[in-house]
Amino acid sequence: MTKMIRSVFLLILFIGTIALPFIHSDAAETKVYQVPLHQEVEKGLHAFLQRSFKEAKDAGAETIVLDIDTPGGFVDAADQIAKLMKSTDAEIIAFINDRALSAGAFLALYADQIYMTPNGSIGAAQVIDGSGNAAESKANSYWLAQMKNAALHKEGRDPKYALAMADPTIDMPEFRAQKGELLTLTADEAEKVGYSEGTVATFDELLQKLDLADATIISTTETFTEKAARLITNPIVVPILLSVASLGLIVELYSPGFGVPGTMGLTALFLFFYGHTVAGLAGYETLILFLLGVGLIIAEFFIAGGIAGIFGVLAIIGSILLAGTNLAFMAISVLIAMAVASIGMVVIMKFFGKKLHLLNKIILMDTMDTEDGYVSNENRTELLHKVATTLTPLYPSGVAELDGERIDVVSEGSYIDRGKEVVIVAVEGFRIVVREKKKEEDTHL
Repeated sequence: MTKMIRSVFLLILFIGTIALPFIHSDAAETKVYQVPLHQEVEKGLHAFLQRSFKEAKDAGAETIVLDIDTPGGFVDAADQIAKLMKSTDAEIIAFINDRALSAGAFLALYADQIYMTPNGSIGAAQVIDGSGNAAESKANSYWLAQMKNAALHKEGRDPKYALAMADPTIDMPEFRAQKGELLTLTADEAEKVGYSEGTVATFDELLQKLDLADATIISTTETFTEKAARLITNPIVVPILLSVASLGLIVELYSPGFGVPGTMGLTALFLFFYGHTVAGLAGYETLILFLLGVGLIIAEFFIAGGIAGIFGVLAIIGSILLAGTNLAFMAISVLIAMAVASIGMVVIMKFFGKKLHLLNKIILMDTMDTEDGYVSNENRTELLHKVATTLTPLYPSGVAELDGERIDVVSEGSYIDRGKEVVIVAVEGFRIVVREKKKEEDTHL
């Protein structure tokens, strides 16, 4: 019995000895997530970063390296990403692998550490409007406060440099930033003022600096749907999609059958909601509201009164407004789409009205002129140059008598008294134009 116990003990000890290196290896494994922050900073990027940060957390990674190369982007998207960075427990390293300009500089400052390549640059972060000009004072004041907060995120960073990146009135000639110019720091300058912890040539060199050369590197990349969402939610693309949707559906409404315009309109709407849903901006309640609006518009064809159609249009507009985080921007996009649709409708009515079957049911597009064989009334051209006598004063219209027949006449503009002889000089349908007869005037033809 004692021999059996000894054998079991030795077996357990042997298995434990073999498994110990593997257990120790798993427990000691260090994971680093490498996340690219490239191209423009916009709402679709936030969805990608949110997924990447969640994966890093689930994997137990203690370090996230943001590989930054961006010319900037949009303030609202940068604000969302900054909140995501602040709420993340892992240490965030900003690796400026070329450019961190504008919103990119703002996000880099929210990292726990910043490293730059020798040719890297950070700065030029003034907020601009849609026309490329400096934003109004209210928006600029808000952005300056945000840049200051970003610099103060880490102790030891002087916020005056962050403010100079966003305010061209701050003079820093030692860094080529004269008044009227924005501050942009090189890698050496950023390290000198405490806006960079060091300069490294490659990502591997960065890992060595961080004592993470033996760590397991996990690189995240954007999926096709995330790339599509980034494109679709771009503030430049959104108004274009909505304009295509509105114009396509209006053209389809006034044309027989269902063809290319309707397909284009529905595809544009599908892409709009698809991109905003993938980006996490639109929820299922938004889609339900949109489908409810479409249902009410369809019901309008069967229910008289117009109420269903009005509520349907309002529901669709409401769903589009709710699909974005910035209500003002979405409202502007809707107004642009409505303007494009209105212009398109005018063009359709003017050039294609007779060919579109539904439009003829709403508006009478046919003209009834003499060229097409229509006669609005008897055109009494035989009265031309005949002489009548006014029965009433003409002010300038009145009544005259011609061969015992009372006719309505109008003078050429001057007053003619009652009992005067007048010559009929024009006959235009019901309108008979006369002028007072002169004594020497010959009225015979």
